[in-house]
Amino acid sequence: MASSAIASSSSPFINKVQKDVGLSTFSSQPSFSLHTAKKRNSRKITCVMAPQQTERKPATSGSVKTAMTMTEKILARASEKPMLSPGENVWVNVDVLMTHDVCGPGTFGIFKKEFGQNAKVWDREKIVIIPDHYIFTTDDRANRNVDICRDFSMEQNIKYFYDIKDLGNFKVELLVFLDELVANPDYKGVCHVALAQEGHCRPGEVLLGTDSHTCTAGAFGQFATGIGNTDAGFVLGAGKLLLKVPPTLRFVMDGEMPDYLLAKDLILQIIGEISVSGATYKAMEFVGSTVESLTMEERMTLCNMVVEAGGKNGVVPADSTTYKYLEDKTSTPYEAVFSDDQARFLSQYRFDVSKLEPLVAKPHSPDNRALARECKDVKIDRVYIGSCTGGKTEDFLAAAKVFLASGRKVKVPTFLVPATQKVWMDVYSLPVPGSGGKTCSQIFEEAGCDTPASPSCGACLGGPKDTYARLNEPQAILTPTDIASIPVKVCVSTTNRNFPGRMGHKEGQIYLASPYTAAASALTGFVTDPREFLR
Repeated sequence: MASSAIASSSSPFINKVQKDVGLSTFSSQPSFSLHTAKKRNSRKITCVMAPQQTERKPATSGSVKTAMTMTEKILARASEKPMLSPGENVWVNVDVLMTHDVCGPGTFGIFKKEFGQNAKVWDREKIVIIPDHYIFTTDDRANRNVDICRDFSMEQNIKYFYDIKDLGNFKVELLVFLDELVANPDYKGVCHVALAQEGHCRPGEVLLGTDSHTCTAGAFGQFATGIGNTDAGFVLGAGKLLLKVPPTLRFVMDGEMPDYLLAKDLILQIIGEISVSGATYKAMEFVGSTVESLTMEERMTLCNMVVEAGGKNGVVPADSTTYKYLEDKTSTPYEAVFSDDQARFLSQYRFDVSKLEPLVAKPHSPDNRALARECKDVKIDRVYIGSCTGGKTEDFLAAAKVFLASGRKVKVPTFLVPATQKVWMDVYSLPVPGSGGKTCSQIFEEAGCDTPASPSCGACLGGPKDTYARLNEPQAILTPTDIASIPVKVCVSTTNRNFPGRMGHKEGQIYLASPYTAAASALTGFVTDPREFLR
Protein backbone atom coordinates (compact mmCIF):
# COMPACT_ATOMS: atom_id res chain seq x y z
CA MET A 1 0.00 0.00 0.00
CA ALA A 2 3.00 2.29 -0.33
CA SER A 3 2.35 5.64 -1.90
CA SER A 4 3.10 5.79 -5.57
CA ALA A 5 4.86 9.09 -4.97
CA ILE A 6 7.64 7.33 -3.11
CA ALA A 7 10.47 6.12 -5.24
CA SER A 8 10.72 2.37 -5.73
CA SER A 9 13.77 0.27 -5.00
CA SER A 10 15.19 1.27 -8.35
CA SER A 11 15.10 4.98 -7.48
CA PRO A 12 18.28 7.10 -7.22
CA PHE A 13 18.32 6.89 -3.44
CA ILE A 14 17.44 3.23 -2.91
CA ASN A 15 19.19 0.22 -4.31
CA LYS A 16 18.43 -3.38 -3.43
CA VAL A 17 20.85 -6.24 -3.98
CA GLN A 18 19.21 -9.65 -3.81
CA LYS A 19 20.18 -12.87 -2.06
CA ASP A 20 23.40 -13.90 -0.33
CA VAL A 21 25.52 -10.81 -0.78
CA GLY A 22 29.04 -10.79 0.65
CA LEU A 23 29.58 -7.30 2.09
CA SER A 24 33.26 -7.04 2.76
CA THR A 25 33.30 -3.32 1.98
CA PHE A 26 30.92 -2.49 4.81
CA SER A 27 32.68 -4.13 7.75
CA SER A 28 35.54 -1.95 8.88
CA GLN A 29 35.21 -2.93 12.54
CA PRO A 30 36.77 -5.98 14.19
CA SER A 31 34.61 -9.04 14.62
CA PHE A 32 34.60 -8.74 18.40
CA SER A 33 35.01 -5.94 20.89
CA LEU A 34 35.10 -6.29 24.67
CA HIS A 35 33.75 -3.41 26.72
CA THR A 36 32.62 -2.96 30.29
CA ALA A 37 31.39 -0.12 32.41
CA LYS A 38 33.73 1.61 34.83
CA LYS A 39 32.90 -0.76 37.68
CA ARG A 40 33.87 -3.83 35.75
CA ASN A 41 34.01 -7.23 37.39
CA SER A 42 36.93 -9.18 36.02
CA ARG A 43 36.02 -12.43 34.37
CA LYS A 44 37.11 -14.28 31.28
CA ILE A 45 35.04 -13.73 28.16
CA THR A 46 35.05 -16.58 25.65
CA CYS A 47 34.88 -15.71 21.98
CA VAL A 48 32.08 -17.12 19.90
CA MET A 49 34.58 -18.59 17.44
CA ALA A 50 38.08 -19.75 18.25
CA PRO A 51 40.59 -17.94 16.03
CA GLN A 52 41.83 -19.98 13.10
CA GLN A 53 45.47 -20.86 13.63
CA THR A 54 46.33 -21.89 10.09
CA GLU A 55 44.71 -21.46 6.72
CA ARG A 56 42.14 -24.17 6.06
CA LYS A 57 42.00 -25.53 2.54
CA PRO A 58 38.62 -26.18 0.91
CA ALA A 59 37.05 -29.53 1.70
CA THR A 60 36.18 -31.87 -1.13
CA SER A 61 32.54 -30.84 -0.85
CA GLY A 62 33.32 -27.15 -1.10
CA SER A 63 34.83 -24.30 0.88
CA VAL A 64 34.38 -24.13 4.64
CA LYS A 65 32.10 -21.24 5.55
CA THR A 66 32.65 -19.64 8.96
CA ALA A 67 31.58 -16.04 8.39
CA MET A 68 28.52 -14.97 10.38
CA THR A 69 26.27 -11.97 10.81
CA MET A 70 25.87 -10.14 14.11
CA THR A 71 22.64 -11.95 14.92
CA GLU A 72 24.16 -15.35 14.14
CA LYS A 73 27.18 -14.59 16.34
CA ILE A 74 25.07 -13.51 19.30
CA LEU A 75 22.92 -16.64 19.09
CA ALA A 76 26.04 -18.79 18.63
CA ARG A 77 27.50 -17.44 21.86
CA ALA A 78 24.23 -17.88 23.69
CA SER A 79 23.86 -21.48 22.45
CA GLU A 80 27.52 -22.30 23.07
CA LYS A 81 28.13 -23.28 19.46
CA PRO A 82 31.12 -22.28 17.31
CA MET A 83 28.93 -21.24 14.39
CA LEU A 84 25.32 -21.10 13.26
CA SER A 85 23.44 -20.72 10.00
CA PRO A 86 19.96 -19.37 9.26
CA GLY A 87 17.24 -21.96 9.80
CA GLU A 88 19.00 -23.86 12.58
CA ASN A 89 17.04 -24.47 15.79
CA VAL A 90 19.14 -24.02 18.92
CA TRP A 91 18.65 -23.77 22.68
CA VAL A 92 19.63 -20.23 23.59
CA ASN A 93 20.67 -19.13 27.07
CA VAL A 94 18.82 -15.94 27.98
CA ASP A 95 20.64 -12.98 29.53
CA VAL A 96 17.56 -10.90 30.40
CA LEU A 97 13.83 -11.69 30.46
CA MET A 98 11.37 -8.79 30.65
CA THR A 99 7.64 -8.89 31.27
CA HIS A 100 5.05 -6.27 32.18
CA ASP A 101 1.59 -5.85 33.66
CA VAL A 102 -0.26 -7.05 30.55
CA CYS A 103 1.57 -10.34 30.00
CA GLY A 104 3.16 -10.90 33.39
CA PRO A 105 0.17 -12.53 35.12
CA GLY A 106 -0.28 -15.04 32.30
CA THR A 107 3.44 -15.77 32.22
CA PHE A 108 3.55 -16.37 35.97
CA GLY A 109 0.54 -18.67 35.77
CA ILE A 110 2.17 -20.83 33.09
CA PHE A 111 5.42 -20.93 35.05
CA LYS A 112 3.66 -22.19 38.18
CA LYS A 113 1.54 -24.68 36.25
CA GLU A 114 4.52 -26.26 34.49
CA PHE A 115 7.25 -25.96 37.11
CA GLY A 116 5.18 -26.22 40.29
CA GLN A 117 3.40 -23.85 42.65
CA ASN A 118 6.50 -23.56 44.83
CA ALA A 119 9.06 -23.39 41.99
CA LYS A 120 11.72 -20.70 41.97
CA VAL A 121 12.76 -18.74 38.90
CA TRP A 122 16.07 -19.64 37.25
CA ASP A 123 17.77 -16.35 38.16
CA ARG A 124 16.05 -13.57 40.11
CA GLU A 125 18.63 -11.01 38.91
CA LYS A 126 18.04 -11.64 35.20
CA ILE A 127 14.31 -10.98 35.29
CA VAL A 128 12.90 -7.47 34.86
CA ILE A 129 9.23 -6.79 35.67
CA ILE A 130 7.90 -3.38 34.60
CA PRO A 131 4.31 -2.18 35.05
CA ASP A 132 3.72 0.32 32.23
CA HIS A 133 0.76 -0.43 29.96
CA TYR A 134 -2.48 -0.02 31.90
CA ILE A 135 -1.35 2.07 34.86
CA PHE A 136 -3.16 5.36 35.40
CA THR A 137 -6.68 3.94 35.20
CA THR A 138 -9.49 3.03 37.56
CA ASP A 139 -10.05 -0.26 35.73
CA ASP A 140 -10.11 -3.01 38.37
CA ARG A 141 -8.64 -5.69 36.16
CA ALA A 142 -5.77 -3.48 35.09
CA ASN A 143 -4.97 -2.65 38.71
CA ARG A 144 -5.25 -6.34 39.61
CA ASN A 145 -2.56 -7.17 37.04
CA VAL A 146 -0.13 -4.80 38.74
CA ASP A 147 -0.96 -6.45 42.08
CA ILE A 148 -0.16 -9.87 40.60
CA CYS A 149 3.19 -8.57 39.34
CA ARG A 150 3.95 -7.17 42.78
CA ASP A 151 3.00 -10.40 44.58
CA PHE A 152 5.09 -12.56 42.25
CA SER A 153 8.10 -10.25 42.54
CA MET A 154 7.95 -10.37 46.33
CA GLU A 155 7.49 -14.12 46.37
CA GLN A 156 10.45 -14.68 44.03
CA ASN A 157 12.57 -11.82 45.43
CA ILE A 158 12.93 -10.34 41.94
CA LYS A 159 15.72 -7.79 42.01
CA TYR A 160 14.41 -5.58 39.20
CA PHE A 161 10.74 -4.97 39.85
CA TYR A 162 9.90 -1.35 39.08
CA ASP A 163 6.80 -0.93 41.22
CA ILE A 164 4.09 1.72 40.97
CA LYS A 165 2.30 2.54 44.22
CA ASP A 166 0.75 5.96 43.76
CA LEU A 167 -1.67 5.90 40.81
CA GLY A 168 -2.45 9.58 41.17
CA ASN A 169 -1.24 11.85 38.40
CA PHE A 170 2.27 13.21 38.65
CA LYS A 171 2.45 16.87 39.63
CA VAL A 172 3.71 19.37 37.09
CA GLU A 173 5.51 21.83 39.32
CA LEU A 174 9.23 21.31 39.73
CA LEU A 175 8.88 22.02 43.44
CA VAL A 176 7.06 18.74 44.00
CA PHE A 177 9.51 16.49 42.17
CA LEU A 178 10.98 15.18 45.40
CA ASP A 179 7.55 14.40 46.83
CA GLU A 180 6.60 12.50 43.69
CA LEU A 181 9.83 10.53 43.69
CA VAL A 182 9.17 9.53 47.28
CA ALA A 183 5.67 8.40 46.32
CA ASN A 184 6.95 6.32 43.40
CA PRO A 185 10.67 5.77 43.96
CA ASP A 186 10.84 2.62 41.82
CA TYR A 187 8.38 3.33 39.02
CA LYS A 188 9.99 3.81 35.61
CA GLY A 189 7.41 3.82 32.82
CA VAL A 190 7.46 2.28 29.34
CA CYS A 191 9.45 -0.94 29.48
CA HIS A 192 11.50 -0.56 26.29
CA VAL A 193 12.82 2.88 27.22
CA ALA A 194 13.26 1.95 30.88
CA LEU A 195 15.28 -1.15 29.98
CA ALA A 196 17.82 1.08 28.25
CA GLN A 197 17.86 3.79 30.91
CA GLU A 198 18.36 1.25 33.70
CA GLY A 199 21.26 -0.54 31.99
CA HIS A 200 19.57 -3.81 31.00
CA CYS A 201 20.49 -3.43 27.31
CA ARG A 202 24.03 -4.60 26.55
CA PRO A 203 25.87 -5.50 23.32
CA GLY A 204 26.20 -9.18 22.48
CA GLU A 205 23.48 -10.36 24.85
CA VAL A 206 20.08 -12.00 24.38
CA LEU A 207 17.11 -10.05 25.75
CA LEU A 208 13.62 -11.54 25.46
CA GLY A 209 10.40 -9.80 26.47
CA THR A 210 6.67 -10.44 26.45
CA ASP A 211 6.09 -7.48 24.16
CA SER A 212 6.53 -7.26 20.41
CA HIS A 213 8.53 -4.04 20.63
CA THR A 214 11.25 -5.66 22.73
CA CYS A 215 13.20 -5.43 19.47
CA THR A 216 13.92 -1.81 20.48
CA ALA A 217 16.93 -3.04 22.47
CA GLY A 218 18.63 -4.19 19.28
CA ALA A 219 19.88 -0.61 19.04
CA PHE A 220 22.53 -1.67 21.55
CA GLY A 221 23.95 -4.44 19.37
CA GLN A 222 22.12 -7.25 21.11
CA PHE A 223 19.57 -9.85 20.03
CA ALA A 224 16.23 -8.65 21.38
CA THR A 225 12.82 -9.97 20.41
CA GLY A 226 9.31 -10.41 21.71
CA ILE A 227 7.98 -13.79 22.85
CA GLY A 228 4.63 -15.11 24.06
CA ASN A 229 3.52 -15.94 27.59
CA THR A 230 4.10 -19.68 27.18
CA ASP A 231 7.70 -19.21 26.04
CA ALA A 232 8.28 -16.63 28.79
CA GLY A 233 6.89 -19.01 31.41
CA PHE A 234 9.40 -21.62 30.25
CA VAL A 235 12.26 -19.10 30.35
CA LEU A 236 11.31 -18.16 33.91
CA GLY A 237 12.01 -21.73 34.99
CA ALA A 238 14.73 -22.85 32.60
CA GLY A 239 16.61 -19.70 31.61
CA LYS A 240 16.72 -20.77 27.98
CA LEU A 241 14.52 -21.05 24.91
CA LEU A 242 14.52 -22.92 21.60
CA LEU A 243 14.92 -20.38 18.80
CA LYS A 244 15.34 -20.61 15.05
CA VAL A 245 18.24 -18.59 13.67
CA PRO A 246 16.85 -15.91 11.34
CA PRO A 247 18.44 -14.86 8.05
CA THR A 248 19.52 -11.23 7.93
CA LEU A 249 18.46 -8.31 5.75
CA ARG A 250 21.00 -5.48 5.74
CA PHE A 251 19.99 -1.85 5.34
CA VAL A 252 22.83 0.47 4.38
CA MET A 253 21.96 4.12 5.01
CA ASP A 254 24.44 6.74 3.94
CA GLY A 255 24.34 10.48 3.41
CA GLU A 256 23.99 13.47 5.69
CA MET A 257 20.74 13.43 7.68
CA PRO A 258 18.66 16.51 6.74
CA ASP A 259 17.74 18.64 9.76
CA TYR A 260 14.03 18.06 9.08
CA LEU A 261 14.23 14.27 9.29
CA LEU A 262 14.25 11.94 12.28
CA ALA A 263 14.75 8.19 12.65
CA LYS A 264 10.97 7.73 12.46
CA ASP A 265 11.12 8.92 8.85
CA LEU A 266 13.87 6.40 8.11
CA ILE A 267 11.99 3.40 9.46
CA LEU A 268 8.74 4.47 7.78
CA GLN A 269 10.70 4.64 4.51
CA ILE A 270 12.04 1.12 5.04
CA ILE A 271 8.70 -0.39 6.02
CA GLY A 272 7.05 1.29 3.06
CA GLU A 273 9.75 -0.19 0.86
CA ILE A 274 9.55 -3.82 1.98
CA SER A 275 5.95 -3.93 3.37
CA VAL A 276 4.64 -5.14 6.74
CA SER A 277 5.59 -8.71 5.82
CA GLY A 278 8.87 -7.99 4.07
CA ALA A 279 11.06 -9.03 7.00
CA THR A 280 8.95 -11.84 8.44
CA TYR A 281 11.18 -13.87 10.81
CA LYS A 282 14.26 -12.08 9.59
CA ALA A 283 16.88 -9.99 11.34
CA MET A 284 17.16 -6.39 10.14
CA GLU A 285 20.69 -5.01 10.46
CA PHE A 286 21.21 -1.25 10.11
CA VAL A 287 24.61 0.12 9.05
CA GLY A 288 26.09 3.08 7.19
CA SER A 289 27.31 6.59 7.93
CA THR A 290 23.80 7.85 8.66
CA VAL A 291 23.20 5.16 11.28
CA GLU A 292 26.57 5.87 12.86
CA SER A 293 25.55 9.53 13.24
CA LEU A 294 22.33 8.70 15.11
CA THR A 295 22.02 9.05 18.88
CA MET A 296 21.08 6.02 20.96
CA GLU A 297 17.49 7.19 21.29
CA GLU A 298 17.19 7.58 17.52
CA ARG A 299 18.68 4.12 17.01
CA MET A 300 16.08 2.81 19.43
CA THR A 301 13.35 4.34 17.26
CA LEU A 302 14.84 2.63 14.22
CA CYS A 303 14.91 -0.82 15.85
CA ASN A 304 11.58 -0.34 17.63
CA MET A 305 9.52 -0.68 14.48
CA VAL A 306 11.24 -3.63 12.78
CA VAL A 307 8.38 -5.76 14.06
CA GLU A 308 6.04 -3.60 11.96
CA ALA A 309 7.84 -5.13 8.97
CA GLY A 310 7.49 -8.61 10.47
CA GLY A 311 11.11 -8.65 11.65
CA LYS A 312 12.31 -11.09 14.30
CA ASN A 313 14.84 -8.56 15.55
CA GLY A 314 16.63 -5.39 14.57
CA VAL A 315 20.26 -4.68 15.32
CA VAL A 316 22.74 -1.80 15.11
CA PRO A 317 26.49 -2.42 15.54
CA ALA A 318 27.78 -1.10 18.85
CA ASP A 319 30.24 1.79 18.66
CA SER A 320 31.55 4.67 20.77
CA THR A 321 28.04 6.16 20.96
CA THR A 322 26.79 2.90 22.49
CA TYR A 323 29.67 2.56 24.93
CA LYS A 324 29.36 6.16 26.12
CA TYR A 325 25.63 5.74 26.75
CA LEU A 326 26.29 2.64 28.86
CA GLU A 327 29.16 4.09 30.92
CA ASP A 328 27.07 5.05 33.93
CA LYS A 329 24.28 2.52 33.45
CA THR A 330 25.78 -0.93 33.94
CA SER A 331 28.73 -2.61 35.64
CA THR A 332 28.10 -5.93 33.90
CA PRO A 333 30.85 -6.87 31.41
CA TYR A 334 29.64 -7.27 27.85
CA GLU A 335 31.12 -8.27 24.51
CA ALA A 336 30.15 -6.57 21.29
CA VAL A 337 30.15 -8.54 18.05
CA PHE A 338 30.07 -7.44 14.42
CA SER A 339 29.18 -9.06 11.13
CA ASP A 340 32.12 -10.68 9.39
CA ASP A 341 33.42 -9.30 6.11
CA GLN A 342 32.05 -12.24 4.17
CA ALA A 343 28.83 -12.71 6.15
CA ARG A 344 25.91 -13.76 4.00
CA PHE A 345 22.84 -11.53 3.86
CA LEU A 346 19.53 -12.55 2.36
CA SER A 347 19.10 -9.10 0.79
CA GLN A 348 20.69 -5.69 0.97
CA TYR A 349 19.01 -2.30 0.66
CA ARG A 350 20.83 0.98 0.13
CA PHE A 351 19.44 4.43 0.95
CA ASP A 352 20.75 7.91 0.21
CA VAL A 353 19.21 9.57 3.26
CA SER A 354 20.05 13.07 2.05
CA LYS A 355 17.34 12.71 -0.62
CA LEU A 356 14.53 11.57 1.67
CA GLU A 357 11.57 13.73 2.70
CA PRO A 358 9.36 13.74 5.83
CA LEU A 359 6.95 10.80 5.72
CA VAL A 360 3.76 9.53 7.30
CA ALA A 361 2.08 6.14 7.33
CA LYS A 362 -1.56 6.61 6.41
CA PRO A 363 -4.36 4.51 7.92
CA HIS A 364 -4.54 1.62 8.43
CA SER A 365 -1.09 0.08 8.02
CA PRO A 366 2.50 1.09 8.88
CA ASP A 367 3.53 0.42 5.28
CA ASN A 368 0.91 2.77 3.81
CA ARG A 369 3.67 5.29 3.20
CA ALA A 370 3.20 8.80 1.84
CA LEU A 371 5.08 12.07 1.77
CA ALA A 372 3.84 14.39 4.50
CA ARG A 373 3.43 17.20 1.97
CA GLU A 374 1.11 15.03 -0.10
CA CYS A 375 -1.31 14.80 2.82
CA LYS A 376 -1.58 18.53 3.45
CA ASP A 377 -5.36 18.47 2.82
CA VAL A 378 -6.00 15.86 5.52
CA LYS A 379 -7.78 17.62 8.38
CA ILE A 380 -6.94 16.22 11.80
CA ASP A 381 -8.65 16.24 15.19
CA ARG A 382 -5.70 15.73 17.50
CA VAL A 383 -1.98 15.04 17.88
CA TYR A 384 -0.41 12.48 20.20
CA ILE A 385 3.29 12.55 21.12
CA GLY A 386 4.42 9.59 23.22
CA SER A 387 5.07 5.80 23.39
CA CYS A 388 8.24 3.71 23.25
CA THR A 389 8.65 4.91 19.67
CA GLY A 390 8.08 8.65 20.07
CA GLY A 391 8.00 9.49 23.77
CA LYS A 392 11.69 9.71 24.59
CA THR A 393 13.50 12.85 25.72
CA GLU A 394 14.83 13.66 22.27
CA ASP A 395 11.35 13.23 20.78
CA PHE A 396 9.98 15.95 23.04
CA LEU A 397 12.98 18.18 22.36
CA ALA A 398 12.27 17.77 18.64
CA ALA A 399 8.60 18.70 19.07
CA ALA A 400 9.55 21.70 21.21
CA LYS A 401 11.96 22.84 18.50
CA VAL A 402 9.09 23.06 15.99
CA PHE A 403 6.79 24.89 18.41
CA LEU A 404 9.59 27.30 19.30
CA ALA A 405 10.42 28.01 15.66
CA SER A 406 6.80 28.73 14.80
CA GLY A 407 5.90 30.99 17.71
CA ARG A 408 2.31 29.89 17.17
CA LYS A 409 -0.34 28.02 19.12
CA VAL A 410 -1.68 24.58 18.26
CA LYS A 411 -4.93 24.33 16.31
CA VAL A 412 -5.99 20.92 17.70
CA PRO A 413 -5.73 19.20 21.10
CA THR A 414 -2.14 18.04 21.48
CA PHE A 415 -1.42 15.31 24.02
CA LEU A 416 2.02 14.63 25.48
CA VAL A 417 2.89 11.37 27.27
CA PRO A 418 6.54 10.96 28.35
CA ALA A 419 7.72 7.35 28.16
CA THR A 420 9.41 7.18 31.56
CA GLN A 421 9.72 9.09 34.80
CA LYS A 422 13.19 10.22 33.70
CA VAL A 423 11.80 11.57 30.42
CA TRP A 424 8.99 13.26 32.35
CA MET A 425 11.57 15.04 34.52
CA ASP A 426 13.62 16.00 31.45
CA VAL A 427 10.53 17.62 29.90
CA TYR A 428 10.31 19.90 32.94
CA SER A 429 14.00 20.54 33.54
CA LEU A 430 16.13 20.38 30.37
CA PRO A 431 16.52 23.66 28.48
CA VAL A 432 15.67 23.48 24.78
CA PRO A 433 18.62 24.59 22.60
CA GLY A 434 18.09 28.09 21.23
CA SER A 435 15.19 28.85 23.57
CA GLY A 436 16.99 31.12 26.00
CA GLY A 437 16.70 28.56 28.77
CA LYS A 438 13.07 27.52 28.33
CA THR A 439 12.18 23.90 29.02
CA CYS A 440 10.00 21.68 26.85
CA SER A 441 7.14 22.04 29.32
CA GLN A 442 7.27 25.84 29.12
CA ILE A 443 7.30 25.79 25.32
CA PHE A 444 4.42 23.27 25.25
CA GLU A 445 2.39 25.45 27.59
CA GLU A 446 3.01 28.55 25.48
CA ALA A 447 1.93 26.62 22.38
CA GLY A 448 -1.33 25.58 24.05
CA CYS A 449 -0.59 21.87 24.36
CA ASP A 450 -2.17 19.75 27.06
CA THR A 451 -0.14 19.35 30.26
CA PRO A 452 2.33 16.42 29.91
CA ALA A 453 0.72 13.32 31.39
CA SER A 454 2.07 10.76 33.82
CA PRO A 455 4.65 8.48 32.16
CA SER A 456 3.21 5.25 30.73
CA CYS A 457 2.24 3.60 27.45
CA GLY A 458 -0.86 5.81 27.53
CA ALA A 459 -3.19 5.61 24.54
CA CYS A 460 -0.70 3.95 22.19
CA LEU A 461 -2.58 0.67 22.35
CA GLY A 462 -6.00 1.91 23.42
CA GLY A 463 -6.42 0.46 26.88
CA PRO A 464 -9.33 1.05 29.29
CA LYS A 465 -11.74 3.80 28.30
CA ASP A 466 -10.42 6.20 30.93
CA THR A 467 -6.88 6.01 29.47
CA TYR A 468 -5.50 9.49 28.89
CA ALA A 469 -5.89 10.69 25.26
CA ARG A 470 -7.51 7.45 24.11
CA LEU A 471 -9.60 7.66 20.94
CA ASN A 472 -13.10 7.07 22.30
CA GLU A 473 -16.39 8.11 20.69
CA PRO A 474 -15.59 9.53 17.26
CA GLN A 475 -16.76 12.88 15.97
CA ALA A 476 -18.55 13.25 12.64
CA ILE A 477 -16.72 15.20 9.94
CA LEU A 478 -17.59 16.31 6.43
CA THR A 479 -15.88 15.24 3.26
CA PRO A 480 -14.60 17.88 0.81
CA THR A 481 -17.90 17.49 -1.04
CA ASP A 482 -19.88 18.24 2.14
CA ILE A 483 -21.30 14.73 2.26
CA ALA A 484 -21.40 13.30 5.75
CA SER A 485 -18.75 10.61 6.05
CA ILE A 486 -18.35 7.75 8.45
CA PRO A 487 -17.75 9.26 11.89
CA VAL A 488 -14.02 9.26 12.59
CA LYS A 489 -11.40 10.95 14.70
CA VAL A 490 -8.16 11.63 12.85
CA CYS A 491 -4.95 11.61 14.88
CA VAL A 492 -1.33 12.27 13.93
CA SER A 493 0.72 10.14 16.31
CA THR A 494 4.36 9.36 17.05
CA THR A 495 3.37 5.80 18.02
CA ASN A 496 4.13 2.65 16.03
CA ARG A 497 0.85 1.14 14.79
CA ASN A 498 -2.21 2.50 13.05
CA PHE A 499 -4.43 -0.56 12.71
CA PRO A 500 -8.19 -0.09 13.21
CA GLY A 501 -8.85 0.25 16.95
CA ARG A 502 -5.18 0.46 17.89
CA MET A 503 -5.56 3.70 19.89
CA GLY A 504 -9.13 3.03 20.95
CA HIS A 505 -12.12 3.40 18.68
CA LYS A 506 -12.14 1.08 15.67
CA GLU A 507 -13.10 3.93 13.31
CA GLY A 508 -10.24 6.17 14.37
CA GLN A 509 -7.74 7.09 11.68
CA ILE A 510 -4.11 7.28 12.72
CA TYR A 511 -1.28 8.87 10.72
CA LEU A 512 2.07 7.71 12.05
CA ALA A 513 4.70 10.44 11.94
CA SER A 514 7.90 11.78 13.48
CA PRO A 515 7.78 14.25 16.39
CA TYR A 516 8.70 17.00 13.89
CA THR A 517 5.75 16.17 11.65
CA ALA A 518 3.40 15.66 14.59
CA ALA A 519 4.24 19.08 16.06
CA ALA A 520 3.93 20.80 12.68
CA SER A 521 0.54 19.17 12.14
CA ALA A 522 -0.64 20.35 15.57
CA LEU A 523 0.12 23.93 14.54
CA THR A 524 -1.95 23.80 11.36
CA GLY A 525 -4.72 21.32 12.08
CA PHE A 526 -3.73 19.37 8.96
CA VAL A 527 -1.04 16.77 8.22
CA THR A 528 1.94 19.07 7.67
CA ASP A 529 5.49 18.79 6.38
CA PRO A 530 7.71 20.11 9.20
CA ARG A 531 9.89 21.99 6.73
CA GLU A 532 7.16 24.62 6.80
CA PHE A 533 8.50 25.61 10.25
CA LEU A 534 12.09 24.35 10.16
CA ARG A 535 13.42 26.20 7.13
